[in-house]
Amino acid sequence: MRCLAVCQDELVIRMLDEILLPGFEVEFIVENRPLARRLHDAGVNVISGDPRRTDTFLKADIGPGTCVIIEDNGRRSPRKVLEAVTDAGGTLVYVLGIGTEATERRADEFHGEFPDVSYLAMSELFGGALLTEFGRSLTKARVQQYQRYFSDADRVLIMLHNDPDPDAMASGLALRNVLHRTKATAILGAMQGVTRPENLRMVNLLDIHVEPMTPAMLSDFDRIAMVDVQPHYFGGLIDRVDLVIDHHPEQTGYTAIFKDIRADYGSTSTILTEHLRAVDVNISERTATAMLYAIKSDTLFFNRQTNRVDLEAFSYLYPLSDAAMIRKMEGAEITDERLDAVMIAHQKGRLLDQVFCAFLGTLAREDFIPYVADFFLQLEGVKWTIIAGLVESTLSLSIRNLGYTRNAGEFARRCFADIGSAGGHRAMAKAVVPIGKFRDKYQITDTDQIMPRLQELVAQFLHELPAKDARAKADDKEELKAR
Repeated sequence: MRCLAVCQDELVIRMLDEILLPGFEVEFIVENRPLARRLHDAGVNVISGDPRRTDTFLKADIGPGTCVIIEDNGRRSPRKVLEAVTDAGGTLVYVLGIGTEATERRADEFHGEFPDVSYLAMSELFGGALLTEFGRSLTKARVQQYQRYFSDADRVLIMLHNDPDPDAMASGLALRNVLHRTKATAILGAMQGVTRPENLRMVNLLDIHVEPMTPAMLSDFDRIAMVDVQPHYFGGLIDRVDLVIDHHPEQTGYTAIFKDIRADYGSTSTILTEHLRAVDVNISERTATAMLYAIKSDTLFFNRQTNRVDLEAFSYLYPLSDAAMIRKMEGAEITDERLDAVMIAHQKGRLLDQVFCAFLGTLAREDFIPYVADFFLQLEGVKWTIIAGLVESTLSLSIRNLGYTRNAGEFARRCFADIGSAGGHRAMAKAVVPIGKFRDKYQITDTDQIMPRLQELVAQFLHELPAKDARAKADDKEELKAR
């Protein structure tokens, strides 16, 4: 995030530079040229110019998403600076109070003349309030921008991934709320419908309709948004969308007018919770229930890929949701078919060096594979699970781990991204590859060789030194040689 700070006090500048980096790309507008040169020589990003002139901010390439901090030391009024900023198009503007003057009274003075400007005291910097406030403002600016862009569309498609899970469907409902639309004007769609038992239970209990889509139908919509998925997932069928909101690692090869991708979040529903709160949209009990269930299921109730913001979203949604309804949705986990898949894995799988690996053979549905991967990760002595199965002519793999050491997503991308779709997070990942390409790359002639080959791949990966450790080891060797 880009931030312009208008400050003339060297101590304040150095403090802000220390506090805001590395989370923000910070530049300081300094009027005093000798001070500007001294700071520049010290490695601070400085622009020399008169902050009371509009063209100073225009030259600094200010935009609607740029945060502007203006120092208020109580000696010189920042009003002319505020006027120059707003004339240049600045919208995320903060006045930072320096000194002992009562901040509440000072804030009231500015609010009367500049109602959209926020006033913060210097003391709030040390509690993280400034960073939190900036984050909220940026989210609000993003949401308002895409709200305006979608407002004149007659028909909107909110695209979900194949066989949508709770996070995808809940995020679709939430985005529909953010856009102030109904199910008639913002359709939830997926190329393949909902099949997993617990997801079907969620669909029925919350009355969620996911409409089957074909590539030809996409042209019927004025705007297309994607939640919990990115266009690369569809294998080249979709290369341009209007909005992407996702918590999976960002992919390339497509264009989007608006994107909000936060790979450090445990669920897309957490991102949408922030969007709803940023623009003060009322969250219905139905939507809150779906989102709370989604956060629980995507983080395995905070046992994997969980961020502080996921806990905050959960706390916010909990009193708005129907806890009894969530218990009903959680009651559909075990079915006879899933139990059969677990038994196959138990009989044919192998535990070696805390890694459980199994090939389930040909399956009717892909959802058995992640279910088995999650199931066996609960076993004592298991730290990684690699479960594979054939669905039609495609080999699907689910990788799970306890998230303590190596990255599951990195393993999936390294081994399978060149022959199919692969990726994920530290503790969970997925790969989907044509079985023919898997055979060719790994030189197997029979499906009985799939499990041993996967064991070899994960063993090689886990016994490699991470890059930084390898570099450190190499440096140690060089140092020994030098001695």
